[in-house]
Amino acid sequence: MPTNVPPEYKKIEARYREATSNEERIAYIEEIMSIIPKHKGTDHLRADWRRRLSKLKDAAESGRKGGARQSSPFHVDKEGAGQVAVIGPPNVGKSSLLAALTNATPDIADYPFTTQIPAPGMMTFENIQVQLIDTPPLSGDFADPLLIELIKRADLVMLMVDLQAYPIAQFQDTLESLQECRIIPAQFVEHYAKDEDLFYKSFLALVNKVDDPQFDEEFEVLCELIEEEECPLRPISAQSGRNLDELKQVIFDKLDILRVYSKPPGKEPDFTQPFVLTHGDTVEDFALSVHKDFAAQLKSARVWGTGVFDGQQVGRDHVLHEGDIVELRK
Repeated sequence: MPTNVPPEYKKIEARYREATSNEERIAYIEEIMSIIPKHKGTDHLRADWRRRLSKLKDAAESGRKGGARQSSPFHVDKEGAGQVAVIGPPNVGKSSLLAALTNATPDIADYPFTTQIPAPGMMTFENIQVQLIDTPPLSGDFADPLLIELIKRADLVMLMVDLQAYPIAQFQDTLESLQECRIIPAQFVEHYAKDEDLFYKSFLALVNKVDDPQFDEEFEVLCELIEEEECPLRPISAQSGRNLDELKQVIFDKLDILRVYSKPPGKEPDFTQPFVLTHGDTVEDFALSVHKDFAAQLKSARVWGTGVFDGQQVGRDHVLHEGDIVELRK
């Protein structure tokens, strides 16, 4: 069965093979996993990359315990259910948003370029956590290659502008800076000729400092002027907290992930610690998430949830859905 991988797959795979450190290999595998389409033809391919990633992470963990050298501050290990890069020009409120949504305490100041290196924090959404990364400002004059690689590795990119400080120019300049580095919002894919050198990333566009209803009319005018139907703007206020709860749900939806719960035979499922998969993942993918050797030993599985009757026995290629409960037997 054909895999139909996108054109950029071979490019990233070549970079993976040329990598000289486990850190680089992990980053490229995570990027590969984010672009492989989810269908039956790619089941074995995705499983193979999952195994390689697991082995490399085990080796990296052993290296850290043995006192391995510190990695670049621009390489942020992925944690939680997904990694979100918060980008934009100086002084739009990225650090304030990180502080409002996570447990992080970044430096916040009125002067530009306060953030010099990426600052991660964990955002709680219901029973999972999502990693947000406050990034150094994107400058139209120079885009740090390390920052660009971080953006490429992220699962989702949140572009932030300031309603009260030339938001149209901020929005367009940031998109142009990314385009010069061959990073394009996935929503705009139809606007570009087929080009295997382009990186299409899932995007959210946020307009900060819409602090209360008196700014709503100004925000609506901005939306009409930008006219980006494929990438709608979302009003928030990092200072007052306006619309931040709704933003958490939007982030979850844009990450294209789902929560699946494990049920040991004869016991109740644990709803406090879901396994996080992506849409299109199967029972075999779930088994690999439980333990890297579990899939090989899997004999049967029962599922409670969407599209099945309670406790229905399914095959390893059964596609799972948000909230499904799975009982694995080996």
